[in-house]
Amino acid sequence: MTESTVLYSTQGAVAQVTLNRPQALNSFTRRMHQELWSALDQAEADASIRALVLTGAGRGFCAGADLAEFDFEPGPDLVQRADPGPVIDQAFNPTARRLQNLRMPTIAAVNGVAAGAGASLAMTCDIAIAATSASFIQAFSKIGLIPDAGSTWLLPQRVGMARAIALAMTGDKLSAVQAKEWGMIWEVVEGGAEECLTAALALATRLSSMPTRALVATRHILRDSTSRTFAQQLDVERDTQSAMGRTHDYIEGVMAFREKRPAQFRGE
Repeated sequence: MTESTVLYSTQGAVAQVTLNRPQALNSFTRRMHQELWSALDQAEADASIRALVLTGAGRGFCAGADLAEFDFEPGPDLVQRADPGPVIDQAFNPTARRLQNLRMPTIAAVNGVAAGAGASLAMTCDIAIAATSASFIQAFSKIGLIPDAGSTWLLPQRVGMARAIALAMTGDKLSAVQAKEWGMIWEVVEGGAEECLTAALALATRLSSMPTRALVATRHILRDSTSRTFAQQLDVERDTQSAMGRTHDYIEGVMAFREKRPAQFRGE
């Protein structure tokens, strides 16, 4: 029986999802996407899980698509068989959407190289923490493609248009330290994969004790703000705040503040 391409484990209220094709720098096959979706389903179905960490096995985080899955055998229908559109539509886009719509905060523990769609995957998570040895590469131009899996939307927002265009066109490697300075990721952890994962799990544990629904609502309202005017955003803030005001965690948070005690949030 072949080994799972995605591993799932839990530590308290935190789920850890590990991409597990280290021999291929965790590059994605269709099977790997499906096993990732199953792991995300497992986290979603477990009410006790209130934060999720995504990382990679071995020395890489994710090298994007496994090009060995594309059919480049010579023949009259080569262009149709090698078309990347279907795998993007059927695999990478659903993965990006799933991560952006999970009911709990997500943290990428970028333990090594994040290339192509792997870099997109790291940015799709709410927060990204990287090891000092990690790097980010928009590798698409090296094979005649454009950034995908959300990078054309995420990258300009994180680093600005000038840097996004240059990174995407050149395919140059961006170090973890530079990625933090430019705003692509949240933090760089001294050390390697183990230290990076430890830091990500610690942050996930902290987030898992916070008001989960408010954290996820924060993700959505910030992410979607670019498509609204200021006046529209004020209305969305009002409506979202009103919805949060009907949650257990809002009442508990205010009561705990008034009673000068630690709040006991339930994610409800």
